Amino acid sequence: MKKIFNYGIDHLTTGICLDIAAGNIVGQLSETAKNQINISWHSVQEIVVREHPVYGINTGFGPLCDTRISEKDTSLLQRNILQSHSVGVGAPIPAETAKIMLITKVQALAQGYSGIALTTLERILWHIEENIIPIVPEKGSVGASGDLAPLSHLFLPLIGMGEVYRNGSRISAAEMLKQHGLEPLVLGPKEGLALINGTQFILAFAVKGVERLHHALECADLIGAMSLEGLTGSARPFDPRLHQLRPFKGNIQVAARLTSLLSGSQINSSHAHCSRVQDPYSLRCMPQVHGASRNAWLHLKELTEIELNSVTDNPIIFSADDTISGGNFHGQPLAMALDYACVAAAELGNIADRRCYLMNEGKYDLPKLLIADAGLNSGLMIPQYTTAALVTENKTLCFPASADSVPTSLGQEDHVSMGSISGRKLNQIIDNLEYIQAIELLYAAQAIDFRRPLRSGPVIEACHELIRQKSSFATEDRIFALDIQAIHQLLTSGSFLQTANQTASAHHINLKHDESFSLS
Repeated sequence: MKKIFNYGIDHLTTGICLDIAAGNIVGQLSETAKNQINISWHSVQEIVVREHPVYGINTGFGPLCDTRISEKDTSLLQRNILQSHSVGVGAPIPAETAKIMLITKVQALAQGYSGIALTTLERILWHIEENIIPIVPEKGSVGASGDLAPLSHLFLPLIGMGEVYRNGSRISAAEMLKQHGLEPLVLGPKEGLALINGTQFILAFAVKGVERLHHALECADLIGAMSLEGLTGSARPFDPRLHQLRPFKGNIQVAARLTSLLSGSQINSSHAHCSRVQDPYSLRCMPQVHGASRNAWLHLKELTEIELNSVTDNPIIFSADDTISGGNFHGQPLAMALDYACVAAAELGNIADRRCYLMNEGKYDLPKLLIADAGLNSGLMIPQYTTAALVTENKTLCFPASADSVPTSLGQEDHVSMGSISGRKLNQIIDNLEYIQAIELLYAAQAIDFRRPLRSGPVIEACHELIRQKSSFATEDRIFALDIQAIHQLLTSGSFLQTANQTASAHHINLKHDESFSLS
């Protein structure tokens, strides 16, 4: 029996949202939610009958807000807004991200402040449950007045327009409805505006960013510990006493995880009293650098959860006599946090590249370029070129989109967040980061093999063994792109992190420490 989530009533978290998208949790509308939806819908009908001007119900949109719309044209107005605002361009966003947009939109509308009809919400739920997901272009939102263009494309299928993914194939919405014996919806007053006014495009990318950056952070500590072992680095900089003197939550978490990973390591104990005074920063400062990125992730997670349970429509319908045209649709609260997270993700790649470079230098009893016969063989010289390229690309993506604003709507919308760009950039940076981490793993596994017969702790050894199942120790040159792809697949599939966590559990090694850094 699957767990039930009650839209508009229960508290939505990133983890629950992802589980609904994956089909592990079923979302539904309770009787309480249906009642509050119907009350709001009736309020809108009263407004139409009274002919009292309320933005988007019986007026035009944006700079046309003073243009009155007759009662007979209110439905056509809502159909027109979906068509006229469907101006997105570029490649379609991933189907999972579009599905998260549907889920988060239902959560916002089901709270009963948007005047949406119950039948409209039920049709959206049908799309979620049947996994028939609208096709949404990736570009076109400025992140204020809601994510207008992508949300318009998202809901075109409700009126029989646009395209959807069904069973992995693209099909026109009109044909899909016909095959399922369904009729296009006729939208009532306010419904089109309620559907496209909101931050669900930004929010969906934030949800995916929270998930993916969390995974990258967990992997970063593991991979960093493996590199440290390969470079015979010291565990002393991870002493908890040191980090209590500067108690940032992320720093403490990373230091504790690194200490746990290195506990019982023969490699680490073999050089505990060596003459090396200090390690390079990319080893010694992992708690400070990885930890700062964790702090940024925690900030993004907290703000994303607030947004997951917010109403970002406009106008807000409290009653027929009490409506407010405000700015809850403005994406700035998430846009700035997403830009901050871009830097956090990029820095994980930056420090990983430095560790790759260190392992190539031929220091600390490692052969130059991590191969015994360097000269005839280039060894692992060139993979670091790739990390350098990816790191620089990520730096160019770190320009904060939220620092820019281009006025739209004839000046009515004179400050916009550009948060949609922030969200997409974060996920682009993580794409690159995952390849950087795969390359660091290639280096770390090779370096550890030069420390044999000494062994590391059980988690690091299990991770090393997993890598060796896909990428053998390099004794001569080969096409290392194949190794990178194989290791990348282990990372992105979750196998690498799963192996680490299962091994830690089996050996009673605590890698969690602070539960606030869990993905929930």
